[in-house]
This record gives sequence, C-alpha cells and structure tokens, in this order.
Amino acid sequence: MEKWKRWGHLVAIDLLLVNVAYVLALFLRYDPVPAYQWEVFLTLLVPRTTLRILGHYFFGLYRRAWRYASIEEALAIVGAVTVGSILGAFLNLFWFQAMLPRSIVVLDWFLCLALVGGSRFLVRIRDGWQRQSLLEDHEEPLKRVLIVGAGDGGVLAARELRNHYGHQVKLVGFIDDDPLKRNQTVLGSPVLGTRDDLARVVAEYQVDEIIISMPSVPRRVIREFVRIAQATGKKVLILPGVYDLLEGNVTVSKIREVQIEDLLGRDPVKVNIAGMSAYLSGRKVLVTGAGGSIGSELCRQIAKLKPEVLLLVDHGENNLYEIEMELKAARVPLVALVKDIKDGRAVRDVFQRYKPDVVFHAAAHKHVPLMEHNPEEAIKNNVYGTYQVAWAAHLAGTEKFVLISTDKAVNPTSVMGASKRIAEMIIMYLDQRSATTFAAVRFGNVLGSRGSVIPLFRQQILAGGPVTVTHEKMIRYFMTIPEAVQLTLQAGAFAGKGEIFVLDMGEPVRIMDLAEQLIRLSGLRPYVDIDIQITGIRPGEKLFEELFTAEEGVDATTHERIFVAKPTALDLPLLEETVQALENRPEEILPADAHSALEFIRRFLPEFRGEEQSKLEAAAGLEE
Repeated sequence: MEKWKRWGHLVAIDLLLVNVAYVLALFLRYDPVPAYQWEVFLTLLVPRTTLRILGHYFFGLYRRAWRYASIEEALAIVGAVTVGSILGAFLNLFWFQAMLPRSIVVLDWFLCLALVGGSRFLVRIRDGWQRQSLLEDHEEPLKRVLIVGAGDGGVLAARELRNHYGHQVKLVGFIDDDPLKRNQTVLGSPVLGTRDDLARVVAEYQVDEIIISMPSVPRRVIREFVRIAQATGKKVLILPGVYDLLEGNVTVSKIREVQIEDLLGRDPVKVNIAGMSAYLSGRKVLVTGAGGSIGSELCRQIAKLKPEVLLLVDHGENNLYEIEMELKAARVPLVALVKDIKDGRAVRDVFQRYKPDVVFHAAAHKHVPLMEHNPEEAIKNNVYGTYQVAWAAHLAGTEKFVLISTDKAVNPTSVMGASKRIAEMIIMYLDQRSATTFAAVRFGNVLGSRGSVIPLFRQQILAGGPVTVTHEKMIRYFMTIPEAVQLTLQAGAFAGKGEIFVLDMGEPVRIMDLAEQLIRLSGLRPYVDIDIQITGIRPGEKLFEELFTAEEGVDATTHERIFVAKPTALDLPLLEETVQALENRPEEILPADAHSALEFIRRFLPEFRGEEQSKLEAAAGLEE
C-alpha cells in the first residue's frame, strides 16, 4: 500500500510538471501565445501527457530510491524526458500533419528535464538536510571517521557511511596521495592531505576511526598505509579488495577490521579457473593428508571443480571426518579412507581399486623442532611414505602426481627440510622411469595452518602475553592457505616433465614486525599491553628461507606467480639403489634412531648439518 501511495504522489507531480514545462516553453517562444498553439496544447494534452508518463515508467522513474540518486538516476531522467519529447513531436505531426517548431521542442525538453529532474533530486537534498539536522541535534557524533583513498573506493565507503550509519558518524574528510586532489572536496568532504599528513589530520580533527579504502591499489601500498594508520593508535578498518567485491565474496557494506593477510605486501592471486578445471573436472582425484590445513583446502577447491570422485586419504580419523562432513554440501562423490601412507599394501590397494587420475600428496610431518627430536619418523613419513604413494600412483597408471613441498627443502638445515628435499629427488627420479607425470610445488609459510606462527601469536595475545619470537632478525615468506592451494592447482595444470614449481611468495616479512602488527590488530599496544620476548632460534631453524638453490635458479611459466626451478643433476645410481631398497628391504635402509637418520640424510645431502645431529657428532667425538 505504501509503495502505491508513493507511486501515486510521483505520477501526480509528473502530470503537473510535464504540462507546466510545455506551457512555459510556449510563453518563452511566443509573446503572446497564438490561439492555434493553445488548441494544439489542449487537443494533445491527454495523449501527450500519457506518453510522457509511460516513458517515465519504462525508464524506472517510479521505482528508484531517489534519496540515493546518482549518475545512473540522472541518465534515466534524461532518457525518459528525451523519449517523451520525441514521441510528443511525432504525435503532433500525426495529429495535425505539421511539425512543432524546433524551438518549442527544445524548450519543452529542457524545462521538462529541469522540473522532473529537480523534483527527484529535491528528495535527495531534503534527505541530506534531515541527516544534517539529526547530526546537529547531537552535541558530538558517536564516531569521527577519516577515509584513506579519495577515489572510487573512498566514494563507496563514504556513501556507505552516509546511507547506513546516518548521524552515528561524521566523515571529517579524506587522505589521498594524489596531489591533484589536495584541497578538493569529495561528496562534500575535503581532501585533507597525503599519507605524510595522516597523523596530523588524525590529531587535529580528533579522528576516532580510519577506513583504508583503496581496493585496487597494490598490497604493499595498503600495508604502508595500515602501518602509518596503526601508529596513530586509532581503530583501523579496511574496505575489501576489488577482486572480492567483483566476485561477490563480500559487499561494500563489509567494511571490516584489518586482517594480517592485508599486510603481506602482495597482490591477490589470480588463477586460470578454466585451465584448472580441464584436468580436474570429471576426473578421479586423490588427496593425501586430506584432513590437514593444506590438504583440506585442496579438497574444498577441487570439490568446486566437480571431479568424478574425490578420494580423501588421512591417517587421522577426526580430521578426516570433519572435512568429509564439510564437503558433503558440495554434492561431489566422496570416499573417505583412513590409511597410513607408510602402509604400502593398503596404499596400493586404494590405488588399484579406485584408479585415481590425479594425486595431490599433502601428507607429511612438517613441524621443524619436533622432527629435530624425532628425525627417524620424519624420514619414514616424508620419504618412505612419499615413495609408497608415488609408486602406487605409477603402478595404477595415474596421470599426474603433485607433491606438496616446502621452501625448507632448499639448502636444508632441518631434518624436516632435508626429508622433503629427498622426497623431491625421489619423485624426480620416478618421473624419468614412469608414464605418470610427477611434479612438486614449493612454497613458504602458510598463514593459519596448524603449527604456524599466527595461531601461536594469537593464543599468546589472548593469554595476556608475552608473544615469543625466536630471533629479532627472523624473516619468512607468507601466503594464505587459499592462495597457496590455488597456485598449487594451477601448477598441477602446468606439470608435464618432473618440474619443481616455486610459488612467488611476495616480499619476505620480518617476524618481529608481524608480532607487533598482530598485537595492534588486537587493539593492544606492543611492549605496553603485550610484551615481546626473544627466545632464541629453535633447532633446525634458519634466519631466512630460500625458495630455490643457487644451482637451480628459476624459469618463468605462463603464470606470473609460478616459476620452475631449473633441473639439477640427480645421483641416479643412488636413487635407483634407494628405491629398490625401499621396495624390497625397507627395514634395512630406514633409520631406527637419530644417528642412523643423520646417516640416511647425508647419503643424499653430504653437506647437511642439523643442530641435533651436530650434538650427536660432538658426543661421538666426531670433528665438526
């Protein structure tokens, strides 16, 4: 009922205005108005007015929210008035076999446009006055907001504040690095300066919140603005990235708090969905470690590509149950298999039964300090387990096998890294002996994965601190789990000849900076509310990680974020001997303790030195 009442008001206003416009056009054209023109006006009053109203209806002038009117609404008014004027001129020609004077047509068009358009935008002006009145009724608004970015993103954020928060906030202005925008106004609010002025503006205008609203700029620029904004001690929010907005993952109304992912200094990953779909859609895909951080995300993204069947393999029943329950909504055939990758007979039985076309091997022992104290288990799982899955893939005629590796496999100083490097060697060897395409994908630390530094820091912050950092100069490469998995799937599409793919991890991040930023994101102050303590480098850790060796180097692929490590020479006799031993007499070659684990690693990596291994050597009287 309310809608029809509003429509009725607008139609009544238009009935009056379109005729007032025509009469004014007559008075402007003639002095006095000839009698025959009044005859034309009165004769065509009803049909001409009807055509005008129908034009307004078809251009949506009665179903738009005029309090939010913008360029689109203005264009609709122009279109409706123009069509109405043209139809009116033809109506006159049809009825009286004579064209209206062009001056009458132009004056009528202009006046109708001014009156009809003005009536609509008066609604917006009235609404603005009402909001201003409400704002003035409060001695002080609840929040004073500063927007960083005076472009399209800033305008979106400003409109969001105005339309949804009304008198609850006051937009004091904008900050933008474009010098041409300085001293200009955007939606009635001034551009107050550049990033160098941000701290001064916050203090001078008593800003309560800062909104970073630059969805299309590079992440490194975002990170710098966030750093400056956080230094003011005010609450910092951020508008979602342009890719999220375009893909519909979030809306402009989801202005949110800054997340650690926003501070990585790297632009969002873009992948070729069509290319990924080509080798996964309608195929049988197997994922080991399916309940882990990387494995579960692999399953989520593969499920979206609609494989024929998705095989979930993990030795932990709880994790496997959780990802199986989550994926049932995807309506993809699932098979959950509780299997240990070191159990060769069970693994081969799975492959012979289901004949997977593509395998992603994500199962691994990955915790560096823990593997330093249990090196034999790292070898058994990461080397022997990888061999069992890879050999089963070969026997079953699998098309592609992708090993999830790590930057810690490059010039390894940890047992975990060394075990993954040996696993890489084994699949490269198998690629030369098998019709199956074997490949590996290396990437660095993954934000939010189990055992990663971010969940640990968050737990420590919730407990009141301190946050522990092993070394003040420690740096790492970081990537979000979805990004890492998207690039892994893309690399799998490229795999064809035993490549080791290296993912571009962006700029390295200093762990000390990461700890400080996470404390600030929690609304606290580093060293004041939450202390940061240096605990010393843990066994097997490096100060910095590498993505490829000096001997390897990298070649580009067709994806800007994926590279291929140049092949290095393999010790083929050693690898052949090792593979035969793993197949026929694993109990003779697999290590039973830390000392034999060190000997196993040094067969492949003669220069390897690990902290625990060094202690063993010292205890045995070996010279370092």
